[in-house]
Amino acid sequence: MIENLSLDDIKGFLSKMNGVAASNKDYLIDLDSKMGDGDLGLTMAAVFSAIDEFAGTYDENDIGGLLMKGGMAMAKAAPSTMGTLMATGFMRGGKAVKGCTQLKAAELSSFWTAFVEGIMERGKSKPGEKTIIDALYPAAEAWKAAGNADLVSTAAAAGAAAAEGLEKTRDMVAQHGRAAYYQEKSREIQDPGATIGSILINTFSDYLTGLDG
Repeated sequence: MIENLSLDDIKGFLSKMNGVAASNKDYLIDLDSKMGDGDLGLTMAAVFSAIDEFAGTYDENDIGGLLMKGGMAMAKAAPSTMGTLMATGFMRGGKAVKGCTQLKAAELSSFWTAFVEGIMERGKSKPGEKTIIDALYPAAEAWKAAGNADLVSTAAAAGAAAAEGLEKTRDMVAQHGRAAYYQEKSREIQDPGATIGSILINTFSDYLTGLDG
């Protein structure tokens, strides 16, 4: 049973997410090309490579500081719309846990809540608009509802909530970005942003499961 995560654990997750983003690059490019400009895969590979590289040089014992400064590195690596939103999520989430040397359930709930709220504010979006929020918001709510439950089971519940939120985007009409031009034609197409949101949340769950094993 895992009750807290250390700085090295967070660095390990960022390394894993870097690999996952790279391996999903072509998939995300193809998915994004259906309604967007097709650069999502390149953007996500760039931002997660940047934060992983930064984590490798970070020598302070402050998880929030790592995530905040890592978010800044992400913003510099890919100053596109989704790159900026993902960077904002990490910067805001990091700020919520600044000074922490370990993260328990309460701190992780604070991190994911701030992560989502930061993206919602920056992107002027809310649940139900066919964006990354539709995967991230239910995941953050799962962390809020968990209390002091085991981190592995809570992360799994958040992953399931994100996957369910992603599936629901197939019934939504896009309200933001290029996809919004398609209006009703955007229905039945899985949202690319929500896809990377679900991948992020489920990669975190997979990483925690690996630690528990």
